[in-house]
Amino acid sequence: MSNFTVEATAIPAVKVITPKKFGDHRGFFSEVYNRKAFAEAGITLDFVQDNHSLSAQVGTLRGLHFQSSPFAQDKLVRVTRGRILDVAVDLRKSSPTFGQHVAVELSAANWRQLLVPIGFAHGFCTLEPDTEVMYKVTNYYSATNDLGLAWDDPELGIAWPVPPEGATLSDKDRKHPRLCDLPQIFD
Repeated sequence: MSNFTVEATAIPAVKVITPKKFGDHRGFFSEVYNRKAFAEAGITLDFVQDNHSLSAQVGTLRGLHFQSSPFAQDKLVRVTRGRILDVAVDLRKSSPTFGQHVAVELSAANWRQLLVPIGFAHGFCTLEPDTEVMYKVTNYYSATNDLGLAWDDPELGIAWPVPPEGATLSDKDRKHPRLCDLPQIFD
């Protein structure tokens, strides 16, 4: 992927992909996704939907979310303004990294993207005000299959940059089960 670099993470299925930027006096140009280049790197995903969120406050926490089959989703996450701590938790029961997570800082400045495969819960916490996050997914949203994992489950050991009482959460995200109470969703 000549216009991209791909970095391994502690969990091999999760990858950090950084597009190159080409700049001049006008600004920059960057090809943030190219199906052919991704396929050449062994990433053969069919993205069907783009999502865009704005989080106004520092400490806004979204997640940990995932969808079950037949609407499970791979995600390619990037930040267009601001900065986040992006987290992927392995929910694949047969995986040697089940229950472990990867945490990566993504920002408009570092231009990194996180590839979160099917079988992982995903969430992020904003580190700057007015942070905008965009992500591509490989399946459509399904309210019936929309599930979550408790962001503050101590068994996960995620070092969130905000204390529980300082996090801005949706009511839905406050009610997700802990890993030990989650039924087996992914093999």
